[in-house]
Amino acid sequence: MRLRLLCLISLAFLAACGERVSPDSDARILMMGDSMLATHRGTGQSVGDGLEDLLGEEVIDRSVPGARMIYVFPLSGSAGMRIAAQYRVHPWDWVVLNGGGNDLLFGCACALCETRLERMISEDGRTGVIPELVAALRASGASVVYPGYLRSPGRWSLIDGCRDIGDRFERRLARLADHDPGVTHVSLSDLVPEGDRSYHGPDLIHPSPKGSRAIAERIASVIGAETVAVPRP
Repeated sequence: MRLRLLCLISLAFLAACGERVSPDSDARILMMGDSMLATHRGTGQSVGDGLEDLLGEEVIDRSVPGARMIYVFPLSGSAGMRIAAQYRVHPWDWVVLNGGGNDLLFGCACALCETRLERMISEDGRTGVIPELVAALRASGASVVYPGYLRSPGRWSLIDGCRDIGDRFERRLARLADHDPGVTHVSLSDLVPEGDRSYHGPDLIHPSPKGSRAIAERIASVIGAETVAVPRP
């Protein structure tokens, strides 16, 4: 009861409620990231839930709403609000990883974001917080699938100001994937038809259950195409 109460106090404690990894677990897929992945987890309609259904196997989902790649606040970062802290040691074959959107939305308010973007990932995709995290995941033996973000459906939303910087961010993610056959960037830029709001929730930022399922389908197409992970570099 006490843990449940703490989880309701703040997002920092919500992070502690992510799925745990038991020592005898045979799960081979880990999910790390922010609310794009975590949305609808409470109703069994999240991206991770869809991925489990499509692949027919367990997915350990440790994604946390509001999580960032760069998180400087004490305690909450180690609790999972810093995406790298969501990792748990285990012989993963695959890590589904997303993140960076909250850094751009809240870290620089979708404006004057050059410094934040550069800290996350350089233009060539080789340096920054994200390439360092991906390299660590690859060194553990896992292949990495890095989905991008949904785009607005041609209607105004809070994140419209992030469109240009978001596109540049994802081009850098694609370059990161080009450097390593064990990393796949899954673009969602063409997922939402113009004017179709059915892929988004009411805020036009987070996915609807339909959107979460569609995202899961794209990720599953990558993982399902290979029976084992690409060997570590």
